[in-house]
Amino acid sequence: MERRTFLRASTLSVGAAAGGAATVSAASTAAASSAASAVSAANPLRVQVLMFDGVEEQDFIAPVEVLGLAGRMSGGALTTTMVTTGRPSTVTCTYGTRVEVAKGWSPHEADVLVIPGGGYTAKDGPGVNRLIADQGFLRRLAASEALPVGICTGVMVLSAAGLVKGRNATTHAGAKADLAAQGATVINARVVDDGDLVTGGGITSGLEVSLWLVERFVGAQLTQRVETVLEYERRGTVWRRN
Repeated sequence: MERRTFLRASTLSVGAAAGGAATVSAASTAAASSAASAVSAANPLRVQVLMFDGVEEQDFIAPVEVLGLAGRMSGGALTTTMVTTGRPSTVTCTYGTRVEVAKGWSPHEADVLVIPGGGYTAKDGPGVNRLIADQGFLRRLAASEALPVGICTGVMVLSAAGLVKGRNATTHAGAKADLAAQGATVINARVVDDGDLVTGGGITSGLEVSLWLVERFVGAQLTQRVETVLEYERRGTVWRRN
C-alpha cells in the first residue's frame, strides 16, 4: 500500500471505530491493528521528531524513547529520527541539555512529524515562539504531507501554520485559551486524534501520544509489550473524532 493511501486508511479506520469521544476500546484497537498491517520492516513508518533550541526535554524524549523502543521490538517497523528545521546542529534544550542532531528536516522523508513544545511563555527566548515567527518554516510545515503530531505547546506551532483552525485539538493547560482563540475546538483529553491531526496535552502526555501512535499504526500487541518494558501504564483518554 502506498504511504499516503495507508495514512488515509488509518485515519478512516480509527475515525469509523470511534463513534465520538471515548477511551481506547476493543473496536478501535481492532481497526487500528487492521490499518497497521501495511507497516513492516520492509515498509516502515518513518517518524521525525523536530528539535530546536529551547525544546522541552520531556516533550521530545518521550517520543524518541517510546517510538525507538517500538521500532527495535518490531524489527524495524518504525524508524525514528531527530531533525532540525535546517542544517544539522547541536540543540540546547530548556534545562541546558545539549543534543547533537545529525539531520535536517526533509518533509519527503517523513510519514509522521512530531513537534514537541518548550519555551512558550518566554516570548523573546528560545523555544516554539521562534518557530512560530519563522514564516518560511511554517509554509513548509503547512505544505507537508506528513501526519502532524503536536505535543504540549508544539501544538501552537501547528496552529501558527494553519493546521489546527476548526479542528479538535489539545495542548498544555497554559496555552489552551490561546489555542481556542486561534480557532481550534479545544478538547480536555490527554490525546486528541482528529484523523490527520494528532495532538497531546502538557509535557508528559508525549508518552501517551507516542504509545497511541504505536497502537494506531502497528497494533495493540506491540504497544502492550512496549508498556511492559517501560513499566508505564497509559493515563487519561484518547479522544477520537467520528
